[in-house]
Amino acid sequence: MKIIKTRDAHKEFIDFLKSKKHSTATVLAYGKDIDQLTSFLDELDKHHIHDVAKEDIQAFLGKLQEKGYTPKSLSRKLNSTRTFYRFLKVNEYISDDPSLLVSHPQYELAAPRILKPTEYRALRDAARNDVRMYAIIEMLLQTGIRIGELADLRMSDVQEESLTIRPHEKHEARTVPLNKSAHDALKRYMDTRPAMQDDHIFITKSGKPFLVRNIRTAIERYFRVAGIENAKVNDLRHTFVAHHLKQGVSLVLLSKVLGHKRLSTTERYLEYIKERGKDTNTLSEL
Repeated sequence: MKIIKTRDAHKEFIDFLKSKKHSTATVLAYGKDIDQLTSFLDELDKHHIHDVAKEDIQAFLGKLQEKGYTPKSLSRKLNSTRTFYRFLKVNEYISDDPSLLVSHPQYELAAPRILKPTEYRALRDAARNDVRMYAIIEMLLQTGIRIGELADLRMSDVQEESLTIRPHEKHEARTVPLNKSAHDALKRYMDTRPAMQDDHIFITKSGKPFLVRNIRTAIERYFRVAGIENAKVNDLRHTFVAHHLKQGVSLVLLSKVLGHKRLSTTERYLEYIKERGKDTNTLSEL
């Protein structure tokens, strides 16, 4: 077993995540979680990782709970800690993993927010005079792609009836159907898009790629304009899934379109669908 200080182990872990091409958001999230852990261990004078015991990790989670962290957040912190400890064990900095002896707090997954037809129609109406945002909303709603995938779309990715989705944050490339509503909205935007060298489809007025955080902020503003409460950008994807399950679309087909790695991820939506239509392999417009 090799000896390493907790702070040095933290740094090596982040460098490892970057070397594995994890997304910036993932690296930042793990970095914050493990920084909180190492700061707490410093308070306990546990400066070497092999000195840390199960009770120290439990105390760390207990302190976060006192600060108001929810059971779901605590469970995520524990997942980050376990990922950190797997790295430590593989690199022979520890022989035993105390994080495995700590139980996850119990919590129920919140039901996905599925927009009603009156809500997503109101969202469309709110953005109708903004051709770029209208196209973005329509693309997310009609194709079910992730916001990061939308931000990364390039000119060459668009065909008449399909989109080529590039590999994104460890998700494999795939082809997604492009229906008439999404195609028409995209064409209206492209007719007004500034002629710039950057080949990202969605760009700013200065010709730079329209970043995920700015797309998210803009969509959430239109949610407020439309009077839609407690809605987030990912709810457009949830709505796409729910709509097609109600229409009876094959779980296998839908899972492929969504880029889910496991069919069970798609299946879990079924508990939120009251009625399911006859089996079909055809996607419909919302």
